[in-house]
Amino acid sequence: MDTTLKMILISSFPPRECGIATFSQDLVNAVKNIYGCTLPVEVYALENDPERCKDKDDVTDTLHSPTLTDYRKIADAINERTDVGMVCIQHEFGLFGGDYGEHILSFMLAVNKPIVTVFHTVLPNADSRRKSIVAAINDFSERLIVLTHNSRKILMNEYGIASKKIEVIPHGTHIVLWKEKGTLKKKYDFTQNIILSSFGLLSENKSIETVLYALPKIVQKHPNVLFLVLGKTHPEVFKREGEKYRERLVTIIDKLNLKDHVRFINKYLALEKVLEYLNLSDIYLFSSKDPHQAVSGTFVYAMSTGCPVVSTPIPHANELIDDSNGILLNDFNDPAQFQKAILYLIENKEERIKMGKSAFSKLRATSWQNVAIGYGRVFWEITNKDKDLCYQLPPVKAAHIEELTTNFGMLQFSHFDTPDPCSGYTLDDNARALIAMTMYYERYNNPDTLKLVTRYLEFMEFVQQENGWFQNYVDFNGKITAQNKEVNLEDANGRALWSLGYVVSNNQLLPEAVTEKAKKCLEKALPNVANFTSPRAISFTLKGLYYYHTTSNTSIEILTEKLVNKLMRYYELTSDQDWKWYEDYLTYANSVLPEAMMYAYLILGNKKYKEIAEVTFDFLLSQYFMKGEIQVISNKGWFHKRNQRTFFGEQPIEVAYTIFSLELFFKVTQKSKYKEQLQIAFSWFLGNNHLNQIMYNPVNGACYDGLEKNHININQGAESSICYFIARLVMDHWVTKSTEPFQLKKGKLFMCDCNDEKQCEQQEYKGRKKNIKIKNSI
Repeated sequence: MDTTLKMILISSFPPRECGIATFSQDLVNAVKNIYGCTLPVEVYALENDPERCKDKDDVTDTLHSPTLTDYRKIADAINERTDVGMVCIQHEFGLFGGDYGEHILSFMLAVNKPIVTVFHTVLPNADSRRKSIVAAINDFSERLIVLTHNSRKILMNEYGIASKKIEVIPHGTHIVLWKEKGTLKKKYDFTQNIILSSFGLLSENKSIETVLYALPKIVQKHPNVLFLVLGKTHPEVFKREGEKYRERLVTIIDKLNLKDHVRFINKYLALEKVLEYLNLSDIYLFSSKDPHQAVSGTFVYAMSTGCPVVSTPIPHANELIDDSNGILLNDFNDPAQFQKAILYLIENKEERIKMGKSAFSKLRATSWQNVAIGYGRVFWEITNKDKDLCYQLPPVKAAHIEELTTNFGMLQFSHFDTPDPCSGYTLDDNARALIAMTMYYERYNNPDTLKLVTRYLEFMEFVQQENGWFQNYVDFNGKITAQNKEVNLEDANGRALWSLGYVVSNNQLLPEAVTEKAKKCLEKALPNVANFTSPRAISFTLKGLYYYHTTSNTSIEILTEKLVNKLMRYYELTSDQDWKWYEDYLTYANSVLPEAMMYAYLILGNKKYKEIAEVTFDFLLSQYFMKGEIQVISNKGWFHKRNQRTFFGEQPIEVAYTIFSLELFFKVTQKSKYKEQLQIAFSWFLGNNHLNQIMYNPVNGACYDGLEKNHININQGAESSICYFIARLVMDHWVTKSTEPFQLKKGKLFMCDCNDEKQCEQQEYKGRKKNIKIKNSI
């Protein structure tokens, strides 16, 4: 019997054309993408025309809004069900029948399931009747959700609702790619135009005429300006008065001689089209004349695509718009203010682009994925589920890695999702990319992936000197830079040996020419290894030696012992009763040190190395895992054993390296704690972090560069994206079915245990004293 609890959504829903219907559809899709089958959502659609939703697969039933008896009927139907964990009402006063939508109270009184109400509109200075209805909704609800902090303040200060009962979850936005702006202008033949836009279902409340009256002086100075009015007339308005408002706008356009500068897109646009139009826009104009409009999905969508917004001062705009991302006007219905603001942005292109980037970055926190995580958290708290709430593994996507790769190698940095040629190339990134694409080729066997493997390997061959030493930094023109003489390159050389060893170990998968080239580079570099003093360089090298050892007849025991004994000496000199570590501080790539000790054990069979590996790794994990989350060492300040630890400023590379180590330690020791911590660590990317935000870009498969205290750095450089990509491929070893996601139980995330653990883990132990091989490790 299926005991999965469902969320029931009471809301308008497509094909009904209204903002809350679109909101609810986006929410349903996002929850499905984040939580999969572990948080099913069913929709009971509010309809004035019940026939509209008949036989729709994504609608369970319809509720005829004007009919009071329908509310009781739907409540009775829900009460009969044992699989409902929570009813979520998307509330707008005009959606429900009766005075101020009071019919909904009949439903809330009758239904015996936990209710969460989402207020899309919270009006200040409400009359007593409206306040009494809100009070009743509050009494019937376990939790209230609002979309802005301003709405929360009004509920607290004017409606007397306790703050602890109110959750702020913002209006969701869709993730788009910054790099597509120029491409989309070409697609729509707007490359010569400065595009102004406004979108949404058209009604008088939009006050489009305010912008029209501002345009004559603007187009006189800038004749390439084109104003796009996106969206059809609101269906309820059309029922009452047809196209009367649009016709009035056309009259104004003719009168002001703006025919060549205003274009109506008179359609209910599909989401993809809306996002494309907004993405290609230079400036978004929000001219609503309703001072009490609590929320606007239109301008948050615009901001999320990187448009600076010129807006009238509705509460939502007051909360989101500042001098860094747009221009907030002082008044409503004032063409002069629009004119001044638009001219400023047109004539200050650099400032306009800077504002767009700021809006783009700020609104990433409101992505629908993050909103879904917020709703999932509320659902879990309300239901206190016994059955586990799970994160779904996102699809593996190599698009951004391919974008970062030129004919020469992998570029180092990106501005948002746009590769930055000026950043040049590094050995570090190309070495990690070599591992990533080798793993990817193992899974998909795609010839194009093999080309990337070859390209990264050729880059490494290019930067290797005659003495076997690797240079790290190369500019975009392929010139070795002076920076190589200014920094210690031991760690980079160690990472190169790790990647080369990994390629050599895949000699049954890769063409012989590839593995032989990797072997030649590795063997050329080996004479330098004995002089390494950096603990991380030694550790990466030991990883590479392990892989090399699995397929080579060359004896490496003496070199391995020499290197691992250096790590042992570091440990003996530094560790004490409370500090079981190799240095006086924790910095970066920490987990690779105990991991190297474990690899040395696998090569040599010395149990002392295994013992130290476990002791030091457990010490590290005790610093990383707390309250069901991982918090790695901050790049804002290393953790010295005599100092207080700095939190926040986490980087994906450190989380990914920890995942690699946890996989190895579980395979060797079979201790379940490592498996559970591995899955908690990966859930950091999925939103199980202190900001409850995803760290990956679901559109291109990239990863954001950093988790800061209050925001995410949404640049998507090579280091972060490759490390996430490898970690994501690692997680495929720990699922038995593609549908099995991560489980959230009592606030902690972990993976389902499968029936045949040995088979699931795909382990292979070959038990010679000095040759223990682990399959599918990195």
